[in-house]
Parts: sequence; structure tokens; C-alpha cells
Amino acid sequence: MKIQEIISIISGTIVEGEALSDREVDCAIASDLMSDVLTLHTDKEVLLITGLCNLQTIRTCEMSDIKTIIFVRGKKMTDEMRELANENEMVVISTNLSLYRTSGLLFGADVPGVY
Repeated sequence: MKIQEIISIISGTIVEGEALSDREVDCAIASDLMSDVLTLHTDKEVLLITGLCNLQTIRTCEMSDIKTIIFVRGKKMTDEMRELANENEMVVISTNLSLYRTSGLLFGADVPGVY
């Protein structure tokens, strides 16, 4: 699914990587446990949905080759997070919805889970 479609479904906004928003994602994972995210091994384009909004989340995505992140509950990125996301060509989206609601809407729109 195209990132622009995802943004529409979750009433989100791009906070970093707008120029890259024509990408597509193949599947999604919702997690606040970055140790779980680090165990992913897939060739698919993964979307991470999380409420954990800190530099470690961006670093974890960098290590896991995840290029699209949704921060839920209106979480705000720091300048340092933005810079690192930009360096790694990531698209970061923010939504005011909960993790549960965001995941449910995307599941209902046929975005498959990683597992």
C-alpha cells in the first residue's frame, strides 16, 4: 500500500521524509519493544507502528532496514531524531490515534502483518 493511502486512513501527517512519500509498504508491525523489532528478518518493506518516540526507535529501524515509521498518540520527534531519520531516508508519520486504533484501521484496509 502506498504511504499516501496509509496517511489518509489514519488521519496522519508526514513529519519527516515528505519527498519519499510515494513509496509502498508490504506489511506492518506494531510494537513498543525494540528488541522484538530487531528480531525481524524479511526482504519486505516494513512499516513500524509505535508509541515509543525516541532516538533508539530510529536507530532500531536503521539496523532493521525499516524505512517507514508511524508514531501514535501525537508523539513529537526531536531535532536529533529528524536528522537521523533524514540521513537514513525514512518516512516518519504522526497520528493522534492510539496504537490499537491505528493498527486496526490498517488491518481493516488489508495491510498484512509481518507475522
